[in-house]
Amino acid sequence: MYDPARDRWEEQPGNLVHSRTVSLVERASGVLQPIHCELKQQKQPPIPTPPSSQSRRKHKINKMGDYYRSGSADAYAEQSSPAADSHKRKLEDETSEQQPPADQANDRPISKRKRLEERHQKLRKRGQAPPSAYSRRDGDETAARAAPRPRSPSPPLPPRSPSPEVQARQRKRPGGGARRGLVDPQTLRRRQEERERALEEDAMRNSQSRGVTDIVRQHYNAVPQRGREWRKTESKIKGLRSFNNWVKSTLIQKFSPDEEFVARAIGTKDWADGTGPPPMEEKRLLVIDLGCGKGGDLGKWQLAPQPVDLYVGLDPAEVSIIQARERYAGMRSGRGPRGGRRGGPPLFHGEFRSKDCFGEWLGDVDIVQQVGIDPNVGPGGSMMASRWGGGGFDVVTSMFAIHYAFESEEKARQMLRNVAGCLKKGGRFIGVCPNSDIISARVAEFNAKRKDREAAKQDAEPEDGEVEEEAKAEWGNSIYRVRFPGDTPEDGIFRPPFGWKYSYFMEEAVGEIPEYVVPWEAFRALTEEYNLELQYRKPFMEVWRDEKDDPELGPLSERMGVRDRTTGELTMTPEEQEAVSFYHAFCFYKV
Repeated sequence: MYDPARDRWEEQPGNLVHSRTVSLVERASGVLQPIHCELKQQKQPPIPTPPSSQSRRKHKINKMGDYYRSGSADAYAEQSSPAADSHKRKLEDETSEQQPPADQANDRPISKRKRLEERHQKLRKRGQAPPSAYSRRDGDETAARAAPRPRSPSPPLPPRSPSPEVQARQRKRPGGGARRGLVDPQTLRRRQEERERALEEDAMRNSQSRGVTDIVRQHYNAVPQRGREWRKTESKIKGLRSFNNWVKSTLIQKFSPDEEFVARAIGTKDWADGTGPPPMEEKRLLVIDLGCGKGGDLGKWQLAPQPVDLYVGLDPAEVSIIQARERYAGMRSGRGPRGGRRGGPPLFHGEFRSKDCFGEWLGDVDIVQQVGIDPNVGPGGSMMASRWGGGGFDVVTSMFAIHYAFESEEKARQMLRNVAGCLKKGGRFIGVCPNSDIISARVAEFNAKRKDREAAKQDAEPEDGEVEEEAKAEWGNSIYRVRFPGDTPEDGIFRPPFGWKYSYFMEEAVGEIPEYVVPWEAFRALTEEYNLELQYRKPFMEVWRDEKDDPELGPLSERMGVRDRTTGELTMTPEEQEAVSFYHAFCFYKV
């Protein structure tokens, strides 16, 4: 270490120090001799405490002075005198005597810095980066931060019971197996079979639906056209035919006029002073007939209290439409009832189209589009459209036809959508159809008798092992017959209300063709969804009892041959009365 009192570096035991000797003669003469530094290897003591800041500054200044002095001494030594050279050689000899031998130098331990450099070189050769000066410090901090903290374990999840239908999940494997689904082949095969079965059922249902429509169309196309004289003289059911026509005329007379026409006719509407009711010709009816057949009701509409301006007849049977056009042409030429040159109101304009009125939308019929039809009626329609919208027809009529629509709910809704879409606000929907109350009573009676027969034969066995065929619900007489091909409800209540098929036969009129039960309460509930409100519903025989004494309908029944002019009794036989009791009449208002 440096001793300021002696102005020289003193050796400190255990350390490698610089040994410098500067003579006073050299300093006085101004000549600095080269300073020889000796490194002496001693045992390394513990690392001393760092000196204070003041001693560090003093030591730094002394080192700088030694540096400049040594530099000037080297420069001056080149120009020194012979005496200085001899002194220099003397110092070199002393230094050589103090240097240890070569074998002792090899045994000297390598310094720490050199060891670190060698280690770093080896790491670089291996492709590894040497540790930085901050690795130890950062490693300690990172280890402290990454030390795991004690955490409470999460509560165990409740055990889940596996679904019996779902197979256990399998592990995906590379290759083609990973691209295939995890469902086993049996499940895939079962799902494929279910889809194919559903498609077959839909196709069968559609084919059956088309089959029923085609059967009905072909049947009515094949019915021969008979004249009025034959129906009056040779028909076996002429009393039944006349009665059915009278009931339809009663509906037209009672419910085809609008409220304003009725109020004006009976004088119940108050008019302003000096004004009277508008002329009758200014307000004429627009009528559409769903299932018009051969046009048998054209004469009845010509006799309606409120004149008809337009009559549109629709029917799926093409032959029937052709015959309806021919009948209308006969009325225009004067051959029909109240048509042509016979006086009375002029004949209305008639349009006839072949169209399925229950399975298809009527909005694509040209004449219906011209008059107006509302597509927003029914469930899901616009409330504003249902309040202010509506069709352009005053009356929609369907006589002996709507039971074909109850093959399915879709057809029944399509039928009501067509009806409600065609009607304007306050329009009327009139018609006749089979009475479900009569059908339910007959079915319940038949099932009760069948149970009694089964109870009586409970202990008896069929002879020779033959099994008796189970009887089906059936009733009728020589005029008509109703037969259910399948099972019927025990209590006679048809649930669900759609698709209850039966075969109906009417002498000279209807062959044994399929028809469907129209459960009335279900039908009435369905009409409310299409803003149709029930105003009238009565069985045929009740209509007769209520209207036979009417000042207009009573005489009309005599003219139509329903009642005998002398006795006042019905001209129908008991069998015909039983047959007509199978039907009822109805009227709905569009609200």
